[in-house]
Amino acid sequence: MPIPPFHAFLRPMLELAVDGQEHSLKDTAEFLADKFKLTADERAQLLPSGTTTYLRNRTGWARTYLKKAGLLEIPREGFFKITEAGRTYLKQAPDPIKPRDLRVFEGFAEFAQAQVSKHGAPKPPVQEPDELTPDEVIEKAYTEYVETLADDIIDRTLKSSPEFFERLVVKLLVTMGYGGNVREAGTAVGRSGDEGIDGIIKEDALGLDNIYVQAKRWQGGVGAPEIQKFVGALAQKKASKGVFITTSHFSAEAKTVAQAVHNTIILIDGKKLASLMIQHDVGVSVISTYKLQRVDEGFFELE
Repeated sequence: MPIPPFHAFLRPMLELAVDGQEHSLKDTAEFLADKFKLTADERAQLLPSGTTTYLRNRTGWARTYLKKAGLLEIPREGFFKITEAGRTYLKQAPDPIKPRDLRVFEGFAEFAQAQVSKHGAPKPPVQEPDELTPDEVIEKAYTEYVETLADDIIDRTLKSSPEFFERLVVKLLVTMGYGGNVREAGTAVGRSGDEGIDGIIKEDALGLDNIYVQAKRWQGGVGAPEIQKFVGALAQKKASKGVFITTSHFSAEAKTVAQAVHNTIILIDGKKLASLMIQHDVGVSVISTYKLQRVDEGFFELE
């Protein structure tokens, strides 16, 4: 089954802690994974940021919510223990417990109000807010923003001239570090007569080898014949490495051809192109930067 929303962890955590013992977040995450019969892949699934797993993230936020409600206490870092209020509440708690159910507790109500005050009135979410941790809300919003930005990049690219697109892909590859970022690292061939080749990139700062580029500003898919033509162009140059970039996508047959030839051919579709441009700040500019921080556990252990 998919990883349950973090509110599904609330009641099981209280039930686990009802024995009055201290429980570690690490062991609790495994307990919850077993309870919900998560697969090894689901247990290891990372947040988009790659900083932690969904399982650990949701376990940690479940503990935070229960602590804010006064139902759990934290005797030491990485552990939790039930309070008397937690024992009492568990006897009549709904199943599942949802964050809105915890608003009856003054501490949690203040905590929830502070979140709204900081971020303003939230827009109606597509997904039930109780299903996401605050970390996941931020990452989900960021992912949606980047996807929209990527669509805008491809749209603008399609409206540009073929010559501009050729220069764009050369600039991107040079910005990525090919050719050592020197001025002579990349050249847009354009309409100079090199059939099937739109750009030439030095593989490294010394120019020990060249990478030949084909750039197709298309809306329709790129098929096998186009890749075969590119392979032929590389053969004429006696080249072993090429990059084929398009604003659209590659057919399954095109991918098969690229994998079958002895040349090293990298295929970059529109989605990957936009992602690389965003990652390397090509054609985009930074308008805001947010820094997310967490408690330094080691710092407080020195007390």
